[in-house]
Amino acid sequence: MAVTPTLTALQVMQDAPVIPVIVLTDPKHAVPMARALVAGGIRMLEITLRTPQALACMELIAREVPQAVVGAGTVRSASDAQAAAMAGARFAVSPGYTHAVGHACRELGLPLLPGVATGSEIMMAQEDGFTELKFFPAMQAGGAAMLKAWGGPFGDVRFCPTGGVTLHNAPDLLALPNVACVGGSWLVPFDALAQGDWARIETLAREASGLRR
Repeated sequence: MAVTPTLTALQVMQDAPVIPVIVLTDPKHAVPMARALVAGGIRMLEITLRTPQALACMELIAREVPQAVVGAGTVRSASDAQAAAMAGARFAVSPGYTHAVGHACRELGLPLLPGVATGSEIMMAQEDGFTELKFFPAMQAGGAAMLKAWGGPFGDVRFCPTGGVTLHNAPDLLALPNVACVGGSWLVPFDALAQGDWARIETLAREASGLRR
């Protein structure tokens, strides 16, 4: 039986202008990084399942930083979704879309932002009831021009463009009526993590949270 989510995909997208796309390789970075992002006004944190340490990092943030809302990125299978939910994730983001991933997230009560890059993928996600989607890889797949073109046939869809998005091109994307937020890795640079420069991450988060949409 499907679990009713306590959070909707639209609420995830509308909480702040940017969802940070985070790659963590050391669990000791997880909590201070999350606290820095929250202090800068960013609560929705997409921890990507790209490293063996990702699930442990999610668990730490979910337990130690209650102000943050932990999400799982790079969800590619039902087992990914299940593991993320067990680790405390409250939403999921996928690089593409399959019926299996959509069904698993619905059963788990995890709001899902499915990744799409073509009209056919949008239609497949919509058939399964998803209208808040991740456009990925956004800049490589057409950027703002593609989103403007989709505004006609898919006027009922809201997008989170991710992939190649920066502080400099984010405002152009956020100005589009079908864009609810953007996803970006620039908020948590690898060198800032390695150096434990939490003040820099907080500053980047504050800049991102101040973007207009």
